[in-house]
Amino acid sequence: MKRFFQILGIIIAIVIAYFIVLQLYPKNAGRFPFLVVLFFGDYYLWRSIREWVLRKGKAIGYLLTMLYWLPFGMLIVDTLLTLALHETVWNRPVEIYFYGFIFVVYVSKLIPILFLLLADIIRGLRYLLFKMRAKRRENVAVDTSKRITRSEFLKTTGLVSGGLLFSGLLVGMVKWAFDFKIHRHRVHLPNLPISFDGLRIVQISDIHLGSWASKQALREAIHRINELEPDLVFFTGDLVNSKTNEAFAFEEILAELRASTAIYATLGNHDYGDYVRWPSKAAKQENMQQLYDLYKRLGWELLNNENRIYDNGDGKLAVIGVENWGDFGRFSKHGDLGKAIIGAEDARVKLLLSHDPSHWDKVVTERFRDIDLTFAGHTHGFQFGIEIKNIKWSPAQYIYKHWAGMYEMFSPESQLQRLYVNRGLGNIGYPGRVGILPEITLMELMKGS
Repeated sequence: MKRFFQILGIIIAIVIAYFIVLQLYPKNAGRFPFLVVLFFGDYYLWRSIREWVLRKGKAIGYLLTMLYWLPFGMLIVDTLLTLALHETVWNRPVEIYFYGFIFVVYVSKLIPILFLLLADIIRGLRYLLFKMRAKRRENVAVDTSKRITRSEFLKTTGLVSGGLLFSGLLVGMVKWAFDFKIHRHRVHLPNLPISFDGLRIVQISDIHLGSWASKQALREAIHRINELEPDLVFFTGDLVNSKTNEAFAFEEILAELRASTAIYATLGNHDYGDYVRWPSKAAKQENMQQLYDLYKRLGWELLNNENRIYDNGDGKLAVIGVENWGDFGRFSKHGDLGKAIIGAEDARVKLLLSHDPSHWDKVVTERFRDIDLTFAGHTHGFQFGIEIKNIKWSPAQYIYKHWAGMYEMFSPESQLQRLYVNRGLGNIGYPGRVGILPEITLMELMKGS
């Protein structure tokens, strides 16, 4: 009965707090249900480990209790500061790791919570079965051995799994997020003019400068790209997370990127400023203009539904770029390949830069079967997965048909079309990588089949 009144008191306090926030800070009320869900998840897990914590002694018990509730306390402090100041002012690296730590903790807690929930369901079903048999006056054998019960096994498994995940995600933040991997590919194209044989293309994608805590890490990535001595560099979108001003602190480093011929870029879904509540349309347009100006200062050519033709006398090669086009409803569809390809129809080889790989599946292979090779990004490989020898897995594959690496498709005219999905150089949300490392792609075009 005491526990019932405790839970009832908590629920009443939450309801009262919600109406207070709704009256005083209506624009921030959307955070409240999220915090409530996190609190009850925390409380559910805490109940299962509380006795173990308290058995560690008063001093260690208090310390472990504080550490357990620290992430939720960090969220509350952040929320209160946001409500009071309307916008929390942070040191950028501190902000990245602040939210990253909270993310890591709650993702790690999710595993034991799911195992505990499964254990409680099994325990509840066994209790109901026991009661049903008792009503029928059946003899119920009771196992009095010291064996670990199924629910205890699930609980222990969940806690161990959550601890391992927590450790891995922390390492992913401080190490693997900057462990750049160069993927090298040779692509044979039968229609490639001989003068372009051996053309070296470096592709990078999804830099997401708003998530970089270290300038030195970006400088290292640019240095490694330059060491590859590319003829062309393709950047397939998402320079920033939300606003163009995230890139200003890195402009000097980005300007160090080199290619013997040209650097081309396209826009990703994050580049449009669609994830910000702008005070006016003019403010959003100004943000876009700042991005266009930045690309000009860098010397990167932004291909917004347009192309560039290279002709060395023995045939043309076209570099085509489209704005973002995503198959999912929440992603913009600014890309117009029909417009972008005008003037490049007679090119013997056509290379396309398109941020979202779903564009290849839904548009390119359906209506533009003369596109030889498409360069995309967007998925980040989910920043989490397994890539060892012949094993390639990530949660991204349950969302995107094409999520990392090279894909091929033959059209009815026997035209081979290829798609390469870059795993991204940066990160967003979780400021780290586990299994799916940040990628620099070197693509060499070769004459032949």
